[in-house]
Amino acid sequence: MSWQDTVAQTVAGLGFDLVDLERSAGGLLRVTIDWPWTPPADGQPLPPEQFVTVEDCERITRQLQYALEVEGMEYRRLEVGSPGIDRPLRGENDFRRFEGQVVDITLKAPLGANGAVSASRKKFRGTLERAEGAQTGQWQIVWSDEPPVKPGQRVSKKREAAPLQALAFTLDEIAQARLAPIVNFKGRGAPGA
Repeated sequence: MSWQDTVAQTVAGLGFDLVDLERSAGGLLRVTIDWPWTPPADGQPLPPEQFVTVEDCERITRQLQYALEVEGMEYRRLEVGSPGIDRPLRGENDFRRFEGQVVDITLKAPLGANGAVSASRKKFRGTLERAEGAQTGQWQIVWSDEPPVKPGQRVSKKREAAPLQALAFTLDEIAQARLAPIVNFKGRGAPGA
């Protein structure tokens, strides 16, 4: 059994999902975990979000140290952590889980010019949505190229908003996708949030 399989089985055995696994030349083994997510049944509300705690990371670290020692795998340092605010999106389940959130995507190849989108553009930030009327597994990202309004800036009521743009894609066209690291320091429910 490979060390990757050992890590994956250990993490799954403790009830977590393996989000990412990285091994550096310097002997660092970095394991990123999260609680499993299953989509709610039709008409059911979303379940409350579970967050990975320090205690969860400690428990998995202890178990991995034991399992990797049994396998004879050499490493200098083991880090176990949560995905964080810029969590990578890997598969269909991640895209379904974070539908409606702001994401950053990088395409493997530019999709060509379609109106206002540059023919060589591969990076986009916008709201992740399921593409309407499209084939199964097709998603879209919706964005506006209008710069955000700065705090305290006055905006004319006559000013027209920039049009929204949408780009449809499939998961196999994605080189990298992750949640956009947007932080609101005003707190929950604050005006203008």
